[in-house]
Amino acid sequence: MDYSSFSDTIAAPATIPGTGAVTMLRISGPEALEITGKVVKLKSGSVESLDANSIRYGLVYSDDGSPLDEVMVSVFRAPRSYTGEDSAEITCHASSFVASEILRLLCAAGARMAAPGEFTRRAFVNGKMDLAQAEAVADVISSSSSASLRVAMTQLRGGFSKELASLRARLVELTSLLELELDFSEEDVEFADRPKLYSLLDEAISHVSSLASSFRHGNAIRNGVPVAIVGAVNAGKSTLLNSLLGDERAIVSDIPGTTRDTVEETMTVGGILFRFIDTAGLRTASDEVEKIGISRSYKKLSEDSVVLAVLDVSASEEENETSISEIVSKIDPSSQKLIVLLNKADILSPNINVSLINNLVSSSDNKVIKLYISAKTGFGLDLLKTELVSSQKNLNLDSDQVFVTNQRHFQALLEAGHALENARSSLALGLTPDLVAEDLRSALHHLGTITGEVTPDELLGQIFSRFCIGK
Repeated sequence: MDYSSFSDTIAAPATIPGTGAVTMLRISGPEALEITGKVVKLKSGSVESLDANSIRYGLVYSDDGSPLDEVMVSVFRAPRSYTGEDSAEITCHASSFVASEILRLLCAAGARMAAPGEFTRRAFVNGKMDLAQAEAVADVISSSSSASLRVAMTQLRGGFSKELASLRARLVELTSLLELELDFSEEDVEFADRPKLYSLLDEAISHVSSLASSFRHGNAIRNGVPVAIVGAVNAGKSTLLNSLLGDERAIVSDIPGTTRDTVEETMTVGGILFRFIDTAGLRTASDEVEKIGISRSYKKLSEDSVVLAVLDVSASEEENETSISEIVSKIDPSSQKLIVLLNKADILSPNINVSLINNLVSSSDNKVIKLYISAKTGFGLDLLKTELVSSQKNLNLDSDQVFVTNQRHFQALLEAGHALENARSSLALGLTPDLVAEDLRSALHHLGTITGEVTPDELLGQIFSRFCIGK
């Protein structure tokens, strides 16, 4: 479908019918007010004559002239509306039948049903927001924690876009000076001061690299900080997951190898979304299916931001030594946080020598957090949650720091960084200004795809097709 002209008027529910007391229907386009006026009858005057940013009570009638619903209609006039077009919103009762009937009447009056994301796409095309801000709209809607909401709102307000605009402005200046040299190549003059050029390129490379590096944390905020729950069989990993969630999500059994695959669930702790992954017990297995599950456990162990190593205090010193040694050997302390959980603290007795376990944990890494817990009774889990939140303090969630949360943006930043590195290498090798300028133009292109200055129409279709209908 071609949305390039936006010569028609669209309508769609902006809320889900039947899920609350009221439903809001949104109409936008050149005939939005006229079409709404054909469907909603006011006590006096007409929808078309209402002032901008006003709201009135009205009635909607069925085809046979009988009253269908009492509604409130709001009017927004171009360009001061969400889409930048004339727009109206009808708030009706939340009956699915009522909402669908009003939509049918709107379409019969000249509107058509909106495609997914079409309202926001019109806002983008009409200059109400850039593409990065438009994508942030979907992130705000889908945010599942205060942290992800804050990050999405920072992007929606243009925090990320402002950083990119400042970066692009400097690169445009450098490119124009280099291209100006081409016009005076016979005079052998330099308009771009080389030391300053090196300095600006280094700043740009550092800035792009910093933004790209934020993707690891940004992606964790958006989709949940990945937390791997690992350990030997029957150490209490699945019981821990169930206790954290307050739900019997994972199957718990005394039979070793019960968990054959990873089980993932999310929960919000301290305003941060965590994605807990219960893994298969680490041991030497003969069963092929269990081997696959253990292989996936090792993969999660080496990838996830936080690792919860569950040890059974009632197990032998040798078993725990093997378990913790294997876990420590698979993680990267510089990028992963290890929290060792000495589980089954409810059955501690003088006969269990926990000092040996203490020494074992302490010798593995002095930065390791060690907690006594009981996954069965819940003892120590509040302290565990505190440590989980503390492990993410580098996210600096109380500031307006920009985090890259979108895979498309991350990839574009990597490409832009690569082009900037090439530009600096070309400059160092003394290559002609046109080759350096070409690399700078490539960097500008990749940065431009993030905000929409340079964006193929096919990509726009892919981006907005993931939106909900009413946005």
